[in-house]
Amino acid sequence: MMSSSLVVPVIDVQSNNFKELWPAIVLAFKTSSFIALDTELSGLGARKALLAESIEDRYKAICHAARTRSILSLGLACYKKLEGKADSTYLVQVYNLTLLCAEEYVIEPQSVQFLVQHGFDFNKQYAQGVPYDKGNDKGGEPQGVNMRTLFVELLRANKPLVLHNGLIDMIFLYQCFYAHLPEKLGTFTADLSQMFPAGIYDTKYATEYELRFTASYLEYAYKKCKLDNSRSIKTAQDRPHVFLEFCNYTGRLQSYVDYRPCIDSHSSDGPLNICIQFSAYGWCPSGSRCPMSHDTDLIIRQDEKSKEDKRKKRKRRKKKKAAKEEEEEEEDGPPQDKKAHVEDMDEDGEEKEEQKEDEKVHGKFAAHDEEMPSSETPAAESHSDPDKNESDAPQTHDLTPDATNKSPKANERKVEGGTHRAGFDAFMTGYIFAFASIRNAEGSDSWIPACANKLYLSGKSVPLHIAKSTFSKSSRAHMTKMEHVWRKQFPKADGNA
Repeated sequence: MMSSSLVVPVIDVQSNNFKELWPAIVLAFKTSSFIALDTELSGLGARKALLAESIEDRYKAICHAARTRSILSLGLACYKKLEGKADSTYLVQVYNLTLLCAEEYVIEPQSVQFLVQHGFDFNKQYAQGVPYDKGNDKGGEPQGVNMRTLFVELLRANKPLVLHNGLIDMIFLYQCFYAHLPEKLGTFTADLSQMFPAGIYDTKYATEYELRFTASYLEYAYKKCKLDNSRSIKTAQDRPHVFLEFCNYTGRLQSYVDYRPCIDSHSSDGPLNICIQFSAYGWCPSGSRCPMSHDTDLIIRQDEKSKEDKRKKRKRRKKKKAAKEEEEEEEDGPPQDKKAHVEDMDEDGEEKEEQKEDEKVHGKFAAHDEEMPSSETPAAESHSDPDKNESDAPQTHDLTPDATNKSPKANERKVEGGTHRAGFDAFMTGYIFAFASIRNAEGSDSWIPACANKLYLSGKSVPLHIAKSTFSKSSRAHMTKMEHVWRKQFPKADGNA
């Protein structure tokens, strides 16, 4: 079995180095091809309301959560496509920002437990979290080095924004770093369409409706994309591939880097003993106490084996049908087109039936996603990803931010405990997008046209479209903010903030 392991350098950003790292983050925004983002939250409130049948009611419930809870950490992964390199080669810079809301907010015990189990350091957050204020700007337009001005720089970069199951993320980002949330969903989507004119992409939507994987929770989708990319490179298939390069960090910068290994598991001896709950949802109520395996690599292999078994079964069935039809031809002489017709129906009909089965599975775990105690991502276990392997797919290469830097070995710094972090989740989200883009692109810069400005909605067959309709109007707070962002006059808003 080939390895697609790699080590991802994630730069930890706190109040004591935020100003120092500011120029590098802003430059990464400006020079990137797209930016992937993820959040960790202090809670989400009543889970039932988050899955309301009415999308407007669902929006109001998430808005209430965003006004009363907070973002604890923010992950940013800047992917820059390198020209003159093989296939789709990206320079990736990943940042994990530890944040601290400056006003009172609700933090749910369930969220605390979940985050602590996956390595979140609340002591570091309260001691060194980058402070921020929610809602509208206080005391005029924001100035200096702070989270609100960083968000303005993100908007000014005008790059495609990529998230995984990103509706909750977008609502929290708006409330925490931009302005008070509009009361109506239509106003919110109208604002977003102007804030991110390069487009918003949801990799959960892309995973389900474009890649059509068996499961679409973040870790599964990432590892499946990475494995497929690795196999394609190994077999020298004539199609584009994704390659990655990372900066080398030395000296003072190295002390800020957390090297996140993602080591593939290849142990397949004996029964797999996969946890069905985790296999479907990426989450299990028993957590680390569960006696069954939560190994995503094993889950993917089991799903692939099941799919291959179904394919072989269909092939045997088709052979039997063909043999039976030949016997009937010899006896009676069937209509000229009967055999072709039967084959077509068998092939198309069974494929559609398999897709229906997949959709049922998708619907089952999708409805569970927003019931997670943390952010939009239910993948709680093992966001790991490992040592470099230059001969097998996603390759990592050494780059330096300047000519003097040299790459440290991954084992020079002990990897911290826990694997569920906003920075690495943002990296995985970006990788899924890069992979999906080369499989569905209609040109070098088209990304995934069918997924542009569509946010995944749990339990719904259609996404939320990010667009300004003839019935929706932008909010006053947004229009005021946009004048500051783009430093030009916008038409007066007709809607209410």
